[in-house]
Amino acid sequence: MPGTVVAVSSNAAYTFTKPNRARITLLAGLGVEGDVHAGVTVKHRSRVARDPTQPNLRQVHLMHDELHEELRAAGFPVEPGRLGENITTRGVDLLGLPTGTRLHLGPDAVVEVTGLRNPCGQIDGVKRGLLARVVHRDDDGNVVRRAGIMGIVVSGGDIVPGDAVRVVLPAAPHTPLVPV
Repeated sequence: MPGTVVAVSSNAAYTFTKPNRARITLLAGLGVEGDVHAGVTVKHRSRVARDPTQPNLRQVHLMHDELHEELRAAGFPVEPGRLGENITTRGVDLLGLPTGTRLHLGPDAVVEVTGLRNPCGQIDGVKRGLLARVVHRDDDGNVVRRAGIMGIVVSGGDIVPGDAVRVVLPAAPHTPLVPV
């Protein structure tokens, strides 16, 4: 059963949140049209400071609405776009996907999953303690990141809430997601 797009968000300015939109347009090789993080090379400030020529593996940020639901139940005021994601989904285990998975969004758009989002301390600006809810250590001491995944746009197209999300896994063996 395919997943569903719950919300789409973008922002032309560097702010932590992204306002919800009626639609967004994905541009092949660039990202979300009009979004501050769109581009061939990195746009996230910390990465630009290190090396502005590195490829942008973070053109699109996707997050599962099930995480929002869990966080709201724990007292954190999060809705789609609040944590900086472009596409909020439901019914897809985004964090369990391997690197190279292709997500077909709506009739035309395709995003290739590049890795996990590694959120910074700004996330605690939503509410203190939120960072610890989305990045923590498991019982074996491994870092667990739950703040969504990142991808690049392979095929462009418009995406609206209600669009289907179809998952196409890469050929085996699969490579687990790591932060990008």
